[in-house]
Amino acid sequence: MSVATTRWTASDLPSLAGRTVVITGANSGLGLVAARELARVGSRVVLAVRDPDRGAAAAATIYGKTEVRPLDLGNLESVRRFADGWSGEIDVLINNAGIMMVPLGRTADGFESQLGVNHFGHFALTNLLLPHITDRVVTVSSQAHRRGAIDLDDLNWERRPYDRSGAYGQSKLANLLFGLELHRRLQAAGSPVRSVNAHPGYAATNLQSHSGDRILHFTMAIANRLVAQSAKAGARPLLYAASQDIPSGSYVGPDGPYQWRGYPDLVDRSAAAQDMTLAERVWDVSEKSTGVAFPEELQAR
Repeated sequence: MSVATTRWTASDLPSLAGRTVVITGANSGLGLVAARELARVGSRVVLAVRDPDRGAAAAATIYGKTEVRPLDLGNLESVRRFADGWSGEIDVLINNAGIMMVPLGRTADGFESQLGVNHFGHFALTNLLLPHITDRVVTVSSQAHRRGAIDLDDLNWERRPYDRSGAYGQSKLANLLFGLELHRRLQAAGSPVRSVNAHPGYAATNLQSHSGDRILHFTMAIANRLVAQSAKAGARPLLYAASQDIPSGSYVGPDGPYQWRGYPDLVDRSAAAQDMTLAERVWDVSEKSTGVAFPEELQAR
């Protein structure tokens, strides 16, 4: 599905003076590029990062208003501390942080690490911050969602043989289903807040460098050189989703072949990522797993 009429880049960002944007994982890669561009056009950008020292070093490279706050998405206690410490409005929350195709691991709360960081952490963070959010939530997914499947009976890979690629795909599909159900709930509540998803295509970042598999690492390094677009280009869909007047429920990605590279556009998603029943079931499991629910004050009346 193509609706874009121009080759949109970060240079087309409007002034966002006076707005507050929270970006998870903003100390490197796509998050850092997005932070630089949003600060450049006047936003106050909050870098929500696991390592405050690395966050401070990243913030020092950004021209504009920035703030660094600690956030470990693999620890729900840290997520709650971040949310409890927030006061004031957030115009845009960008759920960007993630890990990719790592060896089997567990978060502090016992979740499979990719699902725990990529989905459960952002699920809890968004719902806890939602009373503060005025404009939109942007949740970053991936084309890897197309090879993902949700196993509601074994989300955390406790019975299945672990597949790092399958686990990553499951987490990225969960990101899209979360965005879809959040959109439905906000609409039902009559909220003006939008829920949109975005993906960067195939972008060369350090995300691909933590697999713990030498062969996989080498293969992805070669692909980064030959196929991938730059982190700057990969951040365009995130920036477009965060700043443009697009409908809630939209999915933004590159407009090129296979959505690997190109300029931001509204793009399609897999059939599973459009399954409203599955989205509701994933939401219910996420509430039970994290102990965090959609805010009562925003529930449909």
